[in-house]
Amino acid sequence: MKKLLTFSLIAILGAASARADDSRTSRTELVGRVDTCETILRQFMATQKTAIPPSVWSQARGLMILSQFKAGFIFGVKGGFGVLMVKKPGGHWSLPVLIDASEASLGLQLGAKDVDSVFILNDDATPRLLFTNRFNIGVDAKAVAGPLSAETENESTKTFVAPVFAYSRSVGLYAGATVKAGRVERNDPANFTLYNTSYTMPELLYSEWVTPPTEVQPLMAYVQQLSP
Repeated sequence: MKKLLTFSLIAILGAASARADDSRTSRTELVGRVDTCETILRQFMATQKTAIPPSVWSQARGLMILSQFKAGFIFGVKGGFGVLMVKKPGGHWSLPVLIDASEASLGLQLGAKDVDSVFILNDDATPRLLFTNRFNIGVDAKAVAGPLSAETENESTKTFVAPVFAYSRSVGLYAGATVKAGRVERNDPANFTLYNTSYTMPELLYSEWVTPPTEVQPLMAYVQQLSP
């Protein structure tokens, strides 16, 4: 039994940390990831129960949207993808750059669950943590549950609590140990394909060297509308 558990742990952690070779992923699939992230954000904003209030958007310096899937028996695994955007000094938002999301947790895990998350980054330093390849939400960047539009009476006391405000929702059944905050990492190969460029994450986020392709403009326009 001990050998089985050891083997399972190695296999699960390996699966959680392994990264798909996105240099071989089609551009159509990568565009689909951006579309999925836009849909997630619009769904969050569509109802008062989950909408992020204007006071939070007004101070946002960055935005991260993640689509993740969690499943497991004995050990849990979470993998997925997302986009990262930053608000530039002139007030306009950057291109959405593709990122990877992964996570592993110990403890009894039953079932499966899709997890959609939106992270509002409240300073300029947090997005730059990804320049070193990866960071852990809640560890390298302190995160708290963000205020909602339905809780406007509490906004004034919550708005400046942490560098990161986290918003998350789940679909499906899951029972198990509490999962630690997820790890995200840059995905330059995917961005090379999506933007047909050799520029890496820092240039894509902070320069004006790449013209936004048609496929990413709806997300950029929507975020600009939320946080002008």
